Amino acid sequence: MADVKKIATRESYGNALKELAEEFPDLVVLDADLAAATKTGIFKKAYPDRHIDCGIAESNMMGVAAGLSLTGKIPFVSSFAMFAAGRAFEQVRNSIGYPHLNVKIGATHAGISVGEDGASHQCNEDIALMRTIPGMVVMCPSDDVEAKAAVRAALEYQGPVYIRFGRAACTVINDRPDYKFEIGKGTVVREGKDVTIVATGIGVDAALGAAEMLKADGVDAEVINICTIKPLDEDLIVASAKKTGKVVTVEEHSVIGGLGSAVCDCLCAKQPTPVKKLGMQDVFGESGSAAALIHKYGLDAEGVYNSVKEFLA
Repeated sequence: MADVKKIATRESYGNALKELAEEFPDLVVLDADLAAATKTGIFKKAYPDRHIDCGIAESNMMGVAAGLSLTGKIPFVSSFAMFAAGRAFEQVRNSIGYPHLNVKIGATHAGISVGEDGASHQCNEDIALMRTIPGMVVMCPSDDVEAKAAVRAALEYQGPVYIRFGRAACTVINDRPDYKFEIGKGTVVREGKDVTIVATGIGVDAALGAAEMLKADGVDAEVINICTIKPLDEDLIVASAKKTGKVVTVEEHSVIGGLGSAVCDCLCAKQPTPVKKLGMQDVFGESGSAAALIHKYGLDAEGVYNSVKEFLA
């Protein structure tokens, strides 16, 4: 069996910024003393005059980015999700969201796969926070291919965008000739008729693994990859829910306010359907290896499989 290709989406982020810099001459990158960890150091090495280290002052950095956007620049602001969405929330809301400025936020080290850094750094609330800001696009790519596509799409889009990236290496699942990315559009990555699994980020790979395990039990699961959580591809989700009659959501985030909540909002209004939300069940994370934590909280293929089986029973 060939080795499975894995790469962390934060690596994809840094590589994408460098690759797109020539095509987007107004692109500038800001970081908060974390360029090595967020991987914007890749961009900094190639374009030092277009990289600004704002120091450990994330809230101020958002204000700097807002000002740069008003001069015609396209700032990509980078930090850990806990700081970009958490510490700087007021500035993101009031200085970027309220005036609807063309600022992009690249938030790395999201979710429990941050691992040993523990609960203080494992941001499981960022999608919920960013979803509440009017006009903010919120994306959570599932792999290297999608992460790079999301960065390009954000640069081409006029307005504020939040993209969530992970620390741990994850399986490349979108490396195929027919792959196409569009903001606001989800993808059916596996067709099925018995249950719909709607996933985002690393949850997509887990959902695909669970679907294969379910197949052995005679359960035909449909898997939908939702990179853009806001705006949500409601038509796709409604169509799948009509077909299968049951929906399970998977996310490396709190089940409160994230993908699961967005899907429930949609189905409640347009296609009432039983939904089971998999994610962090109103608890903080803890210190441990990424793999051990993902397994403990039931967000690997085995965990998703067990939860789907329980739900269908």
